[in-house]
Amino acid sequence: MWFGNGSFAQNRSESFQTDSNQSLGMSYSDATIYGLVEGITEFLPISSTGHLILVSEALKESEKAGYEEAINAYLIVIQAGAILAVALIYRKELWSIALGMLGLDPRGKRLGFNLFLAFLPAALVGPFLDDLIESMLFGLLPIAFALFAGSLLMGWAESRKKRQTSDYSMGNEKTLDDLTWTNSLFIGIMQCVAMWPGTSRSMMTIVGGYFVGLERAKAAEFSFLLGLITLSAAAGYKSLTKWEVMSANLELGPVLCGCFVAGMSAALSVFWLVGYLTRRGLGLFVWYRMILSFLILYFYFT
Repeated sequence: MWFGNGSFAQNRSESFQTDSNQSLGMSYSDATIYGLVEGITEFLPISSTGHLILVSEALKESEKAGYEEAINAYLIVIQAGAILAVALIYRKELWSIALGMLGLDPRGKRLGFNLFLAFLPAALVGPFLDDLIESMLFGLLPIAFALFAGSLLMGWAESRKKRQTSDYSMGNEKTLDDLTWTNSLFIGIMQCVAMWPGTSRSMMTIVGGYFVGLERAKAAEFSFLLGLITLSAAAGYKSLTKWEVMSANLELGPVLCGCFVAGMSAALSVFWLVGYLTRRGLGLFVWYRMILSFLILYFYFT
């Protein structure tokens, strides 16, 4: 376990002797699976939380009281690995924002202010909806609905974007330097919808970027940078509020392993997504979400 008297081996032995029919907790192999799923899906517009809930339903490592609550919390905390990966990739932008906060970089100051505005809606409503979301929406049917509805929204947004792009002359699409405070606030409101598992924070913020006229690659970049703030806040909040239940049910080694794997796979996912969006757009993810929603409904009802 995460803490307590005695050695790691003693804790495992005592836990096993206490209830030999119950699993000791998440294994390294399961943590690796969670990490891969989180890292690959976190910044793709297909909902990492939705995929992680599906994986947890499939694995079902333990029926011990409190274990499911601990896993649900870990599915948020594991985002720490993906956060670190993106922070390293966009370290120049983060440094510019840091200088801007000190009054040394006007562009960084403007970008930091816009990111703060985009984060604000989720920060205001998230803590009040957390328990309601976890109790009512962490299930297969809500995820299937969100995946399908999101695919329709994303398909319409991509079609709209293609029409707009054909109408724009070269260079008329917005970059991050062109964002206004109302643009940023709108993207932040779009992000709030993604509190519903299966919707996808990346999808809502990229689509929000489309709606305010950002280039595809820049919409993704703003989504990634906003994710650093939002995911850090969510992971920190969940760690503070669910620390006891996670420490009682999950061992530290697998927890850290999952975060590390998430970071490695997230870095690869981010590099791939920016190039793919620039060339192809969101069409692939529309079909993926739609097919996955039908598969979930099929297995649920059969």
